Amino acid sequence: RWRNRRPGKNERGVALISVLLVTSLALFVVAGLMRSHRMTVQGTAQQLHQQQLRQAALTAESYASQLLLASDVREATTIHLGQDWALKAQAFQLPDLDVRLEIEDLAGRFNLTRLVGTGGVDDVTLQRWVRLLSALDIPAFDLRLLNDFTLTDAAQLQRMPQLKRDDLQRLLPWVVVLPRDAMLNVNTVSAPVMASLEGMTLSAARGLVNQRPPRGYADIESFTRAPGVLGLGVSTHGLSVNSRWFRVSVHVRIADTQLRLISDIERVRNTNRTRVIRRRLVASAEHFQP
Repeated sequence: RWRNRRPGKNERGVALISVLLVTSLALFVVAGLMRSHRMTVQGTAQQLHQQQLRQAALTAESYASQLLLASDVREATTIHLGQDWALKAQAFQLPDLDVRLEIEDLAGRFNLTRLVGTGGVDDVTLQRWVRLLSALDIPAFDLRLLNDFTLTDAAQLQRMPQLKRDDLQRLLPWVVVLPRDAMLNVNTVSAPVMASLEGMTLSAARGLVNQRPPRGYADIESFTRAPGVLGLGVSTHGLSVNSRWFRVSVHVRIADTQLRLISDIERVRNTNRTRVIRRRLVASAEHFQP
C-alpha cells in the first residue's frame, strides 16, 4: 500500500526546489569557470600585446641609433636639426601597431652637472641658471643641497624641498644631467634655454630659434656674430655646435594597450657605435596621436 502511494504536493514542491537549487549551483559553477577562462584569455592576450610592444619599442630604438650613426652625423663637425636624426624621427605604422618616434639632442638642454659637485660653479653658468628660472617663472632655489648625493637624473630635483611640484614639471623639459664637460648646443637649444644667455630675452630667443639656419651654425663665432646676437655680449663659455647625447622617445600602441620607451643614448667618441646610458620602459596612459 505504501509503495503505491503517490507523492503529495508538498513532496513534489520540495523535489522541484531541490532540482532548481542543483541547477542554479551548476550554472553558477559553469559561469565562474567561463569567467575565469575569459580572464585567462584576456590576460594571455595582454601579455602577448606587452611583448609585441616591447619588441616594437626596442626595434624603433635600434632604428634611432642607426640614424645617429648615419654619415651625415658621423662625418659632420656639427649637430643640427637639418640632419636625418631630427627629420626622420616620425610617426609610422607597422602591422597592427602604431609607433611614434622622437629624437632630442640632450645638449640642447641646461646641464645641471655644471652647477653641482666639487669642481665649483663659475659665475657665467650660475647667472645663466638664474635667468633660466626667471624665463620659466620659477622661484630661485639653492642647488647646493644636491651635493649631498650623486646627481644622475634631473628627476632627482623632486628632493628639493623649495621646488614645488608644478615648478618641477615646468623645469624638467629644459634640464638634463650630462658629463660636466658637455656644453650647450646652440644649434638645437630651445627658446627658454636660449633666453638664459647674456643679454637675451625670451622674445628675442624665440626669434633666434625660428630664424636659425636650416643647417645650424658652423661654429660658435658664427652664432655670436648672427643678427640678433651680435652686440648682446653673449659669452662663448660653455657653448658648442656639437653633441654626443640624445634622448630617444618611443610611444607604441596596439589595440588599447600602450607602452612608452625612453632611452638616453650616447654616440661613443671616435667609434662607429652608440651605447644606451639609461632606459625606461613604462606603461603609458597618454593619448596616442599618430
